[in-house]
Amino acid sequence: MKNLLYIFVFLLGLTLQAQTGLYHSGNMQVHGNLGFHTNFINDSSFDQTEGLVGFYGNNVIQVLGNIPPTLWDAEMMVFDNILLQNTVNIANNFSFFQGNVLTPKDNQSVYLNFMDQGTSTGEDNPRKVTGFAAINNRDVFLFPVGDENALRTLTLNSEGVTPLAICAYFFENPLSPTSISASFNTANKVRDIGSVSDREFWIVQSDVPAQVTISWNARSGLGLIPNATFESIIAIGWSKASNQWIVIGNSAMSGDLTEGFLTTKTFVPSEYEAITFGTIPLPTDTFAVDYPTLGNYFLSPNGDGINDFLVIDGMEQSPNNTLMIYNRLGQKVFEKVNYVDEFRGMANAGSLYVNKSIGLPEGVYFYLVKLDDVGLEYTGYLFLDRQ
Repeated sequence: MKNLLYIFVFLLGLTLQAQTGLYHSGNMQVHGNLGFHTNFINDSSFDQTEGLVGFYGNNVIQVLGNIPPTLWDAEMMVFDNILLQNTVNIANNFSFFQGNVLTPKDNQSVYLNFMDQGTSTGEDNPRKVTGFAAINNRDVFLFPVGDENALRTLTLNSEGVTPLAICAYFFENPLSPTSISASFNTANKVRDIGSVSDREFWIVQSDVPAQVTISWNARSGLGLIPNATFESIIAIGWSKASNQWIVIGNSAMSGDLTEGFLTTKTFVPSEYEAITFGTIPLPTDTFAVDYPTLGNYFLSPNGDGINDFLVIDGMEQSPNNTLMIYNRLGQKVFEKVNYVDEFRGMANAGSLYVNKSIGLPEGVYFYLVKLDDVGLEYTGYLFLDRQ
């Protein structure tokens, strides 16, 4: 009789709406097992303290409504997935048996939420959260996220308890994602980054400083990045402050170009829109492969049309540059930002600038070139001939 009484009370708060699902507007609790084979619309308190709620069937089951239900234990065996249009809280455990939990990827406020002690079991490539998962009041958690075909977990290790953290994975080019309106230009990056992955990224948000661990596999395509090596792989993030990819950095990593993982340095996830893999700029990534040194130069500004002004090879590859020239005593005699063939043997800096009408004396000079666009610096010598 006790079990029948619970079922009776339970039914008082439910209305079965034709073709739409099970609508709850009462005060439901589960003290046993409850199975959903249809959509569930929750518009009232559902704060269960024990029992198992299961989702079963061959068709999509949606969870809708205005109030997130809280489930103690839950399991799913839905061949065509569960679609969350309303957050679902997990107090104890969520078991993945069949299907994915889908959430709207363009809405970070809807997620499968693992509460203070909430865990998950059974996640793998065919069953996981495809969209956003979240945690409450946790410091360490492995998010069971991925895309439609693969589990691509992210481990969050916070320096303290985080009241709320959310995470989702996207097997999409961050330059032109298909499931969100934001885009993260892979060409817009600090010069400490050589290449940005065009295959995948994660969104992770938490206000507490943390390290995250993410992995790559053959599908990630890191081996396809020109001149990439295992040692060149770094964690990078799209900075909300500067709207560009910046280096987060690694504290540990293991594997090779085909498969591996890295753990980031400590950062505040909410300061970044997205994180992914990048590479550090090796010489073979840049202009330096064609110009391993800029060489030494001969200058004879005598008006004969030959070597009358200093032309440095490859400077056109970096319009944002600086050229500085020093004499043998280390005194700066010339400086030009965004240099384009202006040096003709005349000083524009230092004490020798007062003699600009007669030009610099013949001899050997030392130059320093900074190429801001490619993140390189070069040094060399030039011989100034007054014959």
